[in-house]
Formats: sequence, C-alpha cells, structure tokens
Amino acid sequence: MNIERAIDEYLQHLEDDRNLSSNTVSAYSTDLGQFVQHCQDEEIGVVEAITSSDIDEFMGALLERGLKSRTASRKLSTVRGFFEYLDQEDWIESDPTESVEAPRYGRRVPSVLSLDEVESLLDAPDHSTLEGHRDWVMLEVLYATGLRVTELVELKLSDIDINGGYITVSDEENDEQRIVPLGDAAIEAVQEYIENTRSALLEKHGGAGASPYLFVTRRGGPITRQGFWKNIKRYGEIADIDKSISPHKVRHSFATHLLERGADLRIVQNLLGHSDITTTEIYTHVAQARLKSMYEEHHPRA
Repeated sequence: MNIERAIDEYLQHLEDDRNLSSNTVSAYSTDLGQFVQHCQDEEIGVVEAITSSDIDEFMGALLERGLKSRTASRKLSTVRGFFEYLDQEDWIESDPTESVEAPRYGRRVPSVLSLDEVESLLDAPDHSTLEGHRDWVMLEVLYATGLRVTELVELKLSDIDINGGYITVSDEENDEQRIVPLGDAAIEAVQEYIENTRSALLEKHGGAGASPYLFVTRRGGPITRQGFWKNIKRYGEIADIDKSISPHKVRHSFATHLLERGADLRIVQNLLGHSDITTTEIYTHVAQARLKSMYEEHHPRA
C-alpha cells in the first residue's frame, strides 16, 4: 500500500474510531509527515518495503539534526502506533518497529565510511558527462564540508569564496550563518565546475547567469534533495560499498575522520552547525571505537 494513503487511513482511524482530538491527530500527522519525507528521500513508496533499518536511519537523522532524545522517542512512538495499526489490519506481514528500541537513540552511534570507501564513492561518477562531473563535485564538497543535504543543494554562487577557500552556510531555522572551509581538492573541483560544467548545464536556459544556485540541472533549476539522494545511492552501488549510502553517512564520516585525526570537538561542532555540543559528542564514540578496532587489527600483541 502507498505510504501516504496508509497514513491517511490511519489518521482517519484515530479521529473516527479512537475519538482523538484534532490537535492530537494533527501532531501525529506532523510526525508521520516527516517520516514520509524520509521514505521519499530513500525512494520507498509502499509500506511493505519499509524495514527496521529504514526506521533506525530516520531516527538517527532526527537526532543528528539536534532533536532531543525525548522528542525523538515520541516520534518513534507515533511511527510505532502507525505500524501496529497496519499489522492489525493485515496490510503488512510483520511490524518493522518491533526490533527498534527507543532508549538506544540517546547514545546512537552512527555508521560511517572508511577512507577507502570514501575514495571509492568519489571515484564512482563519470566525469566525462556533465551530470557525472557535477555529481562528483557535489560529493567532494559534501565530504570536504559535512553539509546537510538541504544546505548542499541550496548553495548559491554567492555563498562560495574561491579565493578565500570557504563557503558561507545559512541556517534559516536559527537565523544564523557559519563559515566552512572547503579544502584544496574541493576548491579546485568547484572552480573547474563553475568555469565549465555549470554553464554548459544552463546553456539552453540563458547560460551561467540563469540561476543563482551552484548545483544545477539541464532544466535550469537546482538539483533537488531527492535527486541527490537517488544519485548518491546509485554511486554507492557502483562503488560496490556494502553499506547503505546517504548524504547523512558522508556527513557522519566527515566528522568522525576529523576527530580521528585530532580535531577539536568544538571546531567540529561549529563546522557541522550543531547548537548543542552533546549532539557532536557522539562522534567521539565512533572515533574511539574505530581506533580500537584498527589497533586490534594491526598491533602484533593486541
């Protein structure tokens, strides 16, 4: 069954059969709307295809954005109630939320890519095509900066300072801006893209000045969140990476690799745009676990 249709049926059930107030139903609708957006990003259209891993990824994304564990747990309860209803109505064979435990999200350790996997992902796009070259530059910028996917696709030319080697990221939700360095590899990639590929993509729409956005399509507009999610998953398959690939995972990898190499936690917090340092602290656990694993693998007396 289509996810949106299933949610409509569930909300109607809450209102008609359980006599919940309109405010409560509205709150459930908001929570489930966020879940639908996540499923659309993952190109999941039917409830039968949703797994516990998908729900786990959704919860992790909420926490990474700075939600408190209590709020995330409440949203999990909403999703759990939705799937319990689907199970009772025999619209799904099993309830994917049964194996998902709320308490663990307070200390959720995100999965990250190794350096070799990052290199394989960056090598996956075909540079000989305009879209492939654009996608490669997007991946370079994503790994160089740790941007959220929305921040990446909404970057404008005016946000880029090639000479200074940084980008200005606007956080509209908090009405703030942060400065993020690009690094030499990303600067070179962006410069080449702006000078050649971007203008070619916009050729039929008036050329380089036709759009204020950095990353564009042949249709003249910016690439969408969904479009980039789709592309990065495809490149993960091309790179033969045996992990679920998403923009969030590259962001997690950016932060973890910095901390592994001695970056200060406060600096990583500022780069990621976290308002609360406890959100950033989870990456120290990832880095410590990875360092221990590398030690045990390589030290002769581990």
